[in-house]
Amino acid sequence: MTNEQTYNYTVVRQFAIMTVVWGIVGMAVGVLIASQMAWPVMNFDTPWLSFGRLRPLHTNAVIFAFGGSALFATSYYVVQRTCHVRLISDKLAAFTFWGWQLVILSAAITLPLGYTTSKEYAELEWPIDILITLVWVAYAVVFFGTIAKRRVKHIYVANWFFGSFIITVAMLHIVNSAELPATLLKSYSAYAGVQDAMVQWWYGHNAVGFFLTAGFLGIMYYFIPKQAERPVYSYRLSVVHFWALAFTYIWAGPHHLHYTALPDWTQSLGMVFSLILLAPSWGGMINGIMTLSGAWEKLRSDPILKFLIVSVSFYGMSTFEGPMMAIKTVNALSHYTDWTIGHVHSGALGWVAFISIGAMYFLIPKLFGTQIYSKKLIEAHFWIATVGIVLYITAMWISGIMQGLMWRAFNADGTLTYSFVESVQAMHPFYVVRFSGGALFLTGMLIMAYNIYKTVATRQSVEALIPEPAAAH
Repeated sequence: MTNEQTYNYTVVRQFAIMTVVWGIVGMAVGVLIASQMAWPVMNFDTPWLSFGRLRPLHTNAVIFAFGGSALFATSYYVVQRTCHVRLISDKLAAFTFWGWQLVILSAAITLPLGYTTSKEYAELEWPIDILITLVWVAYAVVFFGTIAKRRVKHIYVANWFFGSFIITVAMLHIVNSAELPATLLKSYSAYAGVQDAMVQWWYGHNAVGFFLTAGFLGIMYYFIPKQAERPVYSYRLSVVHFWALAFTYIWAGPHHLHYTALPDWTQSLGMVFSLILLAPSWGGMINGIMTLSGAWEKLRSDPILKFLIVSVSFYGMSTFEGPMMAIKTVNALSHYTDWTIGHVHSGALGWVAFISIGAMYFLIPKLFGTQIYSKKLIEAHFWIATVGIVLYITAMWISGIMQGLMWRAFNADGTLTYSFVESVQAMHPFYVVRFSGGALFLTGMLIMAYNIYKTVATRQSVEALIPEPAAAH
C-alpha cells in the first residue's frame, strides 16, 4: 500500500486527540475563573491565577486550541475525502500540527505572566503572532494545494466554507496584529484611539464570523449528512448561504462599539449589516436541520446526531440573538452586561463545542479503525452538557438584563437608585449558577475523554484507500 493510494490520517488523528485535550484544559480554566466571580478567594492571591490574566488564556484555549484543533482535524479529513486525494504535503501538514501546539503552549506561558497586547482574542505578543502567520500560510498551502490536485471536478460546499475561513482569518490576523515591537515581549499597536478600536472589532467580530462560524459550518455541511445518511437538504441554499454570509459578516463589527467614540454612521452601518445577517444565518440553520428530513427517528437512538443537530439549533438561536443585541436600543440595555457573556456562550458551548464534539465522536473511531467504546456514555455526555449550557446561559441572561436595568434606574431627583456594588451583590447567585453550568459542561468533556481513551485503546492500524479516478464520479 503506497502513500499515493491512502489518505493522510496521521495529522487528522493528532489534531482530533488534541481537540479533546485542549477542550478540557480551556474549559477547566473557564470554570476556575467562573468560580472567582462567585468566590473571589479562588484567585489564591496569586497574580498569574487572577481573573485578568486567566480570562485571555481561557478564550485563547477554547477558541484557538480546542476550536482550532477541531477545524484542522475536520478540514484535513474532509478535503481529502471529498477531493479523493492525499494531502499535498505530509511534512507541511505535520508542521501545522507541531507549530499550532507551540503557539498554544506559548500562550499558556505568556498570558498568565501578564505579557499581552490587551486586544481581545488577539492578546498574544508579536513573536507568537509571527509563528501563527507561518503556521497559517502552511495550512493554506496544504488545504488549497490539496483542492488544486483534486480528482473530483466539483468542490463540495464544506470546502468552500473551510477555504473562506482560512483566507479571511489570515487577513484579519495580519491587519489587526500590525504592531511595533519595543522589546522581545512588548509591542505597540500600529493604530491609535478609535481606529485601533475599529480595527480590533473588525477583527474580533469576524473571528467569530469566520473562525467560529464559517469554519464550523464546513463541519456541519459534511458531518450531518454523513451521520444522518441523507443528502444535504438544499444544495442551492448552501451556495446562497455561503455567499450571503461571506459578503455580510465582514461589515458587522461596529455593533461592538455602540455608544462609544466611533462615528455614529459607522455604528449604524454595523447595526444594519448585523440585522441583514439574520437571513443567511437562518438559511444555513434550516439547511442543516432539514437535512434530517425523512430520518427524524434517528435522533432518538443516535447520540452523535443529537450533538450535531442541537448544535445547529444553538447556531440558529445565537444568530437571532446577535442581530437583536446589535439594535441600538437593545444594546443600550445589554452593553457591558452579562447578557453579552450569555450570548457568547450560547454560541461557543451550544454551537461550536457541540458540533466539534459530535464531529470527534464520528471521526475518532474511524481514524483508529474501531467502534466507539460506549454509546451510553455519549448519551450521558449529551444530557449533562445540555443541562450545563442551559444553566449557564439562562443565569447570564437574567443576570445581564438585571444588571442593565439596575445601572440605568434613576430616582425622581436624578440620582442613581443603585450603587455599582449593589448590582454586583445582586448578581452573586447567578454567578454560582453559571459556575455550576460550566462545571457540568466540563464533566461532560471528562466523560468524553474517558470514552475516547477506551475507544483508542482497542485501535487497529487503519489507512483508508483512495478511490480510483473512475470511482470519483
